[in-house]
Amino acid sequence: MSSVAWYDIRARGWLRDILILLHLPYTLWHLSYIPIGAALAPEMDWRALGWTVLAFFLAMGIGAHCLDELNGRPLKTTIPSAVLWLLAGSAIAGAVAIGVTLGVAETVWVIPCIIFGGFIVFAYNMELFGGRFHTDLWFGVAWGGFPAVTAYIAQTHTVNWEIGVVALACVLYSMAQRALSTQSRFWRRRVTMLEGLYSTAARPWGRVVPSKQMTKDDIIRPVDVALKFMNAAVVALAVGMLLK
Repeated sequence: MSSVAWYDIRARGWLRDILILLHLPYTLWHLSYIPIGAALAPEMDWRALGWTVLAFFLAMGIGAHCLDELNGRPLKTTIPSAVLWLLAGSAIAGAVAIGVTLGVAETVWVIPCIIFGGFIVFAYNMELFGGRFHTDLWFGVAWGGFPAVTAYIAQTHTVNWEIGVVALACVLYSMAQRALSTQSRFWRRRVTMLEGLYSTAARPWGRVVPSKQMTKDDIIRPVDVALKFMNAAVVALAVGMLLK
């Protein structure tokens, strides 16, 4: 079986299924938006930050990814559907419980976050409503801007233009991620054969550059490299903002 993502491992079995299901690099990427949003608060409430990270890890890192795998098995795991449903339901319920029991007690602004989060995790990953929410924009909103805004609300119990602008940046960055990863997934998972030659311009001193056979790797590699750099960049930014 060929790899389904740049972070897929060669080993097969339960270990591979768990690791690929969690999408650890991308999960860390989107969890990084939480400290970015929280760091805008005048003072950091580390307890609120910890609970926010846990809630999104449950809802997005586990719940959303299990729902995504149930929708066509794109990761080719062997985890039974019943187990995926159990994991998804338990994780999302846990995230909602954190919001209700801890967040609502602090501010009513958490209520819209809970409602939106509970809706979008199913609407996006299960491609409900004819896939209207399964787009680059809604991906950016759900897993980019939303974590940042929720983290800021958990810290300050309010919203303002400052977090709005930062959330917009998170949305756009996540949209760029999805645009790249969509291309990577297409060439890696769906394309079975590629035929073609390419050649580059002759060097100034007249050396003839021979044509080369094009492969899928020629297309996938630069996209994956860009995703790796973007992943590292957003994590580094999150750590840096926590150290301010």
